[in-house]
Amino acid sequence: MQYLYAMKIHILGASCAGATTLGEALSAALNIPFFDTDHFFWEKSTIPYTIKRDPLLRNQMLKDELNETESYIVSGSLVSWGEEWKQMFSLAVFLYLPKEIRLERLVKREVERYGNDIYDNPQRNKLFLEFIDWASKYDDRSFAGRNIGIHETWLAGVNCPVIKIEGDITVAERLKCVIEAIDRN
Repeated sequence: MQYLYAMKIHILGASCAGATTLGEALSAALNIPFFDTDHFFWEKSTIPYTIKRDPLLRNQMLKDELNETESYIVSGSLVSWGEEWKQMFSLAVFLYLPKEIRLERLVKREVERYGNDIYDNPQRNKLFLEFIDWASKYDDRSFAGRNIGIHETWLAGVNCPVIKIEGDITVAERLKCVIEAIDRN
C-alpha cells in the first residue's frame, strides 16, 4: 500500500490491548517504521522492565528516531511524556479490551517471555504480581496510575483524528479499521 502523504500514527490502550501487535501489522502493511515506547521508556537491564530511562533522554531518543523518517507508527502511551506529543500525529488509534481479556493475554505473554520463573523465582514472581495488579486497575478512573480516563483526556487534546477500536477482534479487522480511517482523512 502506498500513500502520497506522510502518516504519523499513534496507537495506544491498556497493557495487552494489542497496540504493539497492531503497530507491527500496520508497519508491515504500509511499509513505514514502527516504534514501541517501551523501547525508549525502559533501559536495557538484566531483569527487563525494571529500570526507567530518564524522561528527557527517552523523549530525545524517540524524537531523534522519528526525525529520521517522514512517516511512522508509535505504539504505547505518551500521556506522561509532555504536551508536545499531542501535536506529532496525523491519526491516533485507541484500543479498548475488557479487563478479563487483557489480563488473560498479559499472563500468557509473561509466561511466554519468562516461563515458570514468574511463579518459581521470588523476584520475578513479585514483579509479575505487581504488574498484574497495576494492569488490572486500568478501568478504574480513580487509579493514580495510567487509566482509561487519563487516556481519554489525553486523546481529547490531540490535534488529529482519533479512532476507537473496541472488543476482541482480529488483527486483520483492526488493520482494516485503521486503513479505512487513513483513507477517510
